Amino acid sequence: MPDAVTSDYSILSLVLLSAILHASWNALAKRSVDPLLAIWLVVIGCALVASLALPFVSFPSRETWPYLAASLVLHLTYQLFLAYAYSKGDLSQVYPIARGIAPCIVAVMAALFAGEPLTPIRTAGVSLATLSIASLALGPSFHADGKAIGAAIVTGLLIGTYTYVDGQGVRHAEVIGDFIAWSLFLDAVPMTIAVLALRRKSIPAYLRTGLAYGLGGGVMACFGYSIVLWAMTETNMAMVSSVRETSVIFAVLIGTWLLGEPFGARRTLASVGVAAGIVLLTR
Repeated sequence: MPDAVTSDYSILSLVLLSAILHASWNALAKRSVDPLLAIWLVVIGCALVASLALPFVSFPSRETWPYLAASLVLHLTYQLFLAYAYSKGDLSQVYPIARGIAPCIVAVMAALFAGEPLTPIRTAGVSLATLSIASLALGPSFHADGKAIGAAIVTGLLIGTYTYVDGQGVRHAEVIGDFIAWSLFLDAVPMTIAVLALRRKSIPAYLRTGLAYGLGGGVMACFGYSIVLWAMTETNMAMVSSVRETSVIFAVLIGTWLLGEPFGARRTLASVGVAAGIVLLTR
């Protein structure tokens, strides 16, 4: 039992690292003059890292193809909605809403379709963490933009859905690395097509100033999400998703330090609620 507990805490520590990486690349995207192009470069950077692994992996088995196809569609839609949300709202407004919804979606899907029923205490943990995360976006300091909030809500629904789909994909894969590498590599194809259709004329000018930040964000995103996919094969999916959503706390801190966004008592209490929810999830 002690070994199992130690293993769980080691896994969750890596997922926390993933949360920090995720919050960091989102902050880079928000600071960009064009969030869509910034997110595109993140996807490209992630694909470049993944391409280094392709000579050493096999194409995913036939059983994982439906999950891989669904993942590509969901990731593209998520990326477009996230870029739109960042163009309309603050990091500390959009990010908590989007990431706060996701754990509930993953927990419900895992309970309904993956044979991971929620115990009462874990149900309380998911509820507390999710409500606390979402409440970080609700405060008198914000001038709420309806379009930003709407896009953030849709983004959260997509995050929860693709997290579940990707988790099932790695579970059905013969080799976990095959699915992860190909998924991250192929993500760049639909996103590039979308950017060429929407921002073709803006690309050259943007690359002169945003290339390094975008590709750096891609490296962070690649390693961060790979950690999450691996962790889902080792422990409870809902727990992994909820711990990863502590990225909200890091995003709020980054928003405070770099973007000048407020961090008041309300959000401090909400952050404590997130931590308490995560403790309940590990019981």
